[in-house]
Amino acid sequence: MKITLRSSLIALALAPTLAFANVELTALQPEKVHAKTIQEITARLTAGHYNKVTIDDALSEEILSKYLDALDPARSYFYQSDIDEFSAYKDQLDDSIIKGDLHPAYIIFNRIQQRINERLEKVIARLEDPTPFNFELDESIDTDRSNDPWIATEQDMDDLWRKRIKSGLLNLVLADKTEAQARETLLKRYKNQQARLSQTKSEDVFQRFANIFTEHFDPHTSYFSPRGSENFKINMSLSLEGIGAVLQSENENTKVVRLVPAGPADKNGQLKPADVIVGVGQGKTGDIEDVVGWRLDDVVDLIRGPKGSTVRLEIIPSDGEDKTIRKVVSIERNTVKLEEQAAQKRVLNIEDPKGISHKVGIIDIPAFYIDFAALQKGDPQYKSTTRDVEKLINELKTENIEGLVIDLRNNGGGSLREANELVGLFIDRGPTVQIRDPNGRVDIMGDFNPKVAYDGPLAVVVNRLSASASEIFAGAIQDYDRGVILGGQTFGKGTVQTLQPLEHGQLKLTHAKFYRISGESTQNKGVIPDIEFPSLYDPTEIGESALDGALPWDTVKQARHGIYTDLPPVKKELVTLHNQRVKSQPDFNFMREQIARVLATKDDELLPLNKEQLKAKRDAAEQWQLDAENRRRLAKGEKPISKLSEIDDELQKDKSGRPITTESEAILEESARILLDLATLEQSFKTASNQ
Repeated sequence: MKITLRSSLIALALAPTLAFANVELTALQPEKVHAKTIQEITARLTAGHYNKVTIDDALSEEILSKYLDALDPARSYFYQSDIDEFSAYKDQLDDSIIKGDLHPAYIIFNRIQQRINERLEKVIARLEDPTPFNFELDESIDTDRSNDPWIATEQDMDDLWRKRIKSGLLNLVLADKTEAQARETLLKRYKNQQARLSQTKSEDVFQRFANIFTEHFDPHTSYFSPRGSENFKINMSLSLEGIGAVLQSENENTKVVRLVPAGPADKNGQLKPADVIVGVGQGKTGDIEDVVGWRLDDVVDLIRGPKGSTVRLEIIPSDGEDKTIRKVVSIERNTVKLEEQAAQKRVLNIEDPKGISHKVGIIDIPAFYIDFAALQKGDPQYKSTTRDVEKLINELKTENIEGLVIDLRNNGGGSLREANELVGLFIDRGPTVQIRDPNGRVDIMGDFNPKVAYDGPLAVVVNRLSASASEIFAGAIQDYDRGVILGGQTFGKGTVQTLQPLEHGQLKLTHAKFYRISGESTQNKGVIPDIEFPSLYDPTEIGESALDGALPWDTVKQARHGIYTDLPPVKKELVTLHNQRVKSQPDFNFMREQIARVLATKDDELLPLNKEQLKAKRDAAEQWQLDAENRRRLAKGEKPISKLSEIDDELQKDKSGRPITTESEAILEESARILLDLATLEQSFKTASNQ
């Protein structure tokens, strides 16, 4: 639909520069290559994406809304008048995209640049003003403005930013800085942000808008500029020397999505998914550079570095009640080695109520890996998940284990081939997964080798970070009733992506969807365990269902398959025995307490700007955590601690160097006990059936 642009928008688009007090910004314009690229992206998406989306006025309105939210997620720069002005585009962006006309996107972006710079000028001026702030006033700030109305007046905007500055200062003062030092830190942050405004390029604007468009199809479809393509290749190969963490932009911050198994951050144990990185320092003593408001690729470049060097990350822990509290984590950079991601085995000795000891095998699988290079060279000793697990199973059988636990917690997936073949170690033959393409055609993968590596009692442990190939394996084991699935609801990534080259950059496109042999998709819903354990991962923060535009759960026709009939009749009794046992189990009680605490404080979005009130709130949160930890210790007959930092000193590590937490061990021990229950109940069922 054609419209007449307002004269102010035209003027802003054509102006050569946007001049302000201390910074001169160039009004960015789309390049010719961008027009061709957005049209090529559109053609690829409409022809090959799994999700058939109509590019119309409804899509246009949604893209405008998402673009505005992406540029100003905290609604702290744009005025309501800006939003009203941009509403002229709500039914035009679809036509603009089809024609390759990107001027509306650039007009809006130039406006946010203008608003940010206006605001930074005022913030810097206030911080340079020696007038002290009053930290004794009884006032607070809303920490989540994502759903608040856009601000209408300059007076209201000034008041919001007065509180934001005050909150930033107070946070630093409570971290043992003087007010003068705190001012200096914030001044440096905001001056850096202002300087970086002038470094924004036309390519940055295009990539940002193009991804708002592609993400409308689904959150795993994205455009990579030539620079972004190189970063993506590095991340996929894991060959870069760094910390082994996958990051994403969220609001003005950099958020940890997942940790690479056996990577430096994973081994370090202090960085976790959903943590927010707000600062980066080089070496053990280098100044920490504030990265709030930075572009993701620039943050990534700062974190990267040579093997053996140290990077310090200032983070806001995801499990903290107060989202202003910072913590500094030191990580030694290194390469991620395939052998360190290999499956590991161990034996748990579990004592039953009669005092008899039983052996249960544990196999931890961090990722579904395969050394394709060695395989293609014909190396008969090439490494793969299935080959390694089969070898470990044979070793465990010589130790006379009575059950086997496959630990897939935090396993983000990997090779589909390996997920398929791993299922084959536990069934004689049959389908394992179904894959549907955009045209509705369904292909079935399966195991056609009758060889079975292990036919005893089996359990699979998963959590919210178990994704993709992990979900295929766990889903197949559950559908065959071959083993019992334990833990938490999995991630829910049931889509397949392909990387397509463009004349300018690359397009990662979702072209297929996974389905279990039951016909249920793993998408969005994931795999629901037969017996659920307490989960400290917030499903509204982590998982497919937490992503905007995630494709829905649905079904296809069930693939014909057999079942292992011993399991279904005893599942209900397994749940009963488990619930009775963990009712008084200290570690499970501790996890339940943690979850209840998170839920109770989750909606507390008001942060005190009174120094004593904020300090009291923080002290109370830390004291609660310390008390909860000591309640657990006393229940287990252990010595209490006087401060939470003592917990880190006690952590032990596995063979690959990853920390073993008390909660993790409790989950594995309970999984082993469930397996022993399963073995006993199945034997009783068989005996009764034969009589």
